[in-house]
Amino acid sequence: MIGVKFSPALLMLFTIFSTPSQAFDYADALPKSLLYFEAQRSGRLPYHQRVSWRHHSGLTDGLEQGVDLVGGYYDAGDHVKFGLPMPFTVTMFSWEMGCYNVLMGCYREMEHALEAIKWGADYFSKAHTRPNVNYMLHA
Repeated sequence: MIGVKFSPALLMLFTIFSTPSQAFDYADALPKSLLYFEAQRSGRLPYHQRVSWRHHSGLTDGLEQGVDLVGGYYDAGDHVKFGLPMPFTVTMFSWEMGCYNVLMGCYREMEHALEAIKWGADYFSKAHTRPNVNYMLHA
C-alpha cells in the first residue's frame, strides 16, 4: 500500500496559512517554519545560514555516479532526501507564496521564503541531468 507522507515543514505551513484563528500568532510561527526549512538543508550551507548548529553535509552525494547531487532538503531530520516528499513540499510552498506573498512581505520573511524555494529548485535542476534521467531517490 502506498501512503502519502507529509513533511513536518509542509504541515506547519498548512497550519500557518489555513487555520482561521484570531489567537494564532502568525508573526511567531512563520519565521519558525522557515527556520525548519533551513535546518533541513543538505549540502554546502550559505554563510548567512541562520541555524548555526547545522553544518555542511552530504558533500559527496552523487560522487559515485559522477553527478553533483549536493543540496536539497533532508526529510524530517533523518538524513534522507526523498524524490517525492521534497518536490511536493517545495511545490506547495511555492504555491502558498503565490497566494500569500503580501502576508510574507508584511512579516518580512519574503527573502527567506524565496531562498527556501530556490534551495530546493536548484537541487531538482542538478538531479535532472538530461531528458528522462532524474537522480532523485523515490520512496
